[in-house]
Amino acid sequence: MGRIAYVNGAYVRHADAAVHIEDRGYQLADAIYEVWSMSDGRLCDPEGHFARLERSLGELSIDIPMSRAALTTVLRETVRRNHIREGLVYLQVSRGVAPRDHAFPAQPVPPAVVVTVKRVDPDAAEARAAAGVGVLTTPENRWGRCDIKTVGLLPNVLAKQAARAAGAGEAWFVDDEGNVTEGASSNAWIVTADGVLVTRDTSANILRGVTRATLLEVARSENIRIEERAFSLEEALSAREAFFTGAGALLMPVVAIDGRQIGTGHPGPVATRLRSLYIAEARAAAI
Repeated sequence: MGRIAYVNGAYVRHADAAVHIEDRGYQLADAIYEVWSMSDGRLCDPEGHFARLERSLGELSIDIPMSRAALTTVLRETVRRNHIREGLVYLQVSRGVAPRDHAFPAQPVPPAVVVTVKRVDPDAAEARAAAGVGVLTTPENRWGRCDIKTVGLLPNVLAKQAARAAGAGEAWFVDDEGNVTEGASSNAWIVTADGVLVTRDTSANILRGVTRATLLEVARSENIRIEERAFSLEEALSAREAFFTGAGALLMPVVAIDGRQIGTGHPGPVATRLRSLYIAEARAAAI
């Protein structure tokens, strides 16, 4: 059986799924998205993702398309129809379909909703984490509301492509003051020489990562010292460990930045331990 997508109230073959050419998400990036990792067919970090989804919609004044309970049913049904146990669930909500104009439609239109599911190979992901990946840095050039999870991701796309071309697993944005903000699709972390876990505070122009929030709780339960603050690229290069987090990566150790070895050049004990603890916590809380 082929893949199944949910599009505006209907479950359709993925190959046949389509949105209107005047969907504002397609024409103006007037849309938000959310991504859940999935463990054994269940949604991980559910509360955090639903809360961020509702916040993003509110920040753009897009109506919530359905209740949280109804949306949970749609997400679960899309997962069920795809017969996928380990993977990612993607949700996109646009302002809807209206004649193209930068301003909101004069007459409100219903939001457009799309859900897709894709399989992830957990063994391949574990092998990648066991080896660690490199990071490429790039100047921060995004808009001033990266806290909203919008589909306007062109700078992220270009950064990620540059990383891929360089053989790196992720790109980290660095601002004019030389501080790392976040990754192209992740939050950035380091472990200092003194064993302090550092990640950028969310008062900065970064996404409020759901995986990030859960990992902070896990780290606190392990009595790991934590500082939510800016850290420079130079501090990252001299760190004992580095890693990034997100629904797709979960927790991915970083062994090199711009070709320069981090720590021992292998995934460190803190990152390795936290990845294991995060996965256990995410699976236990999945719905």
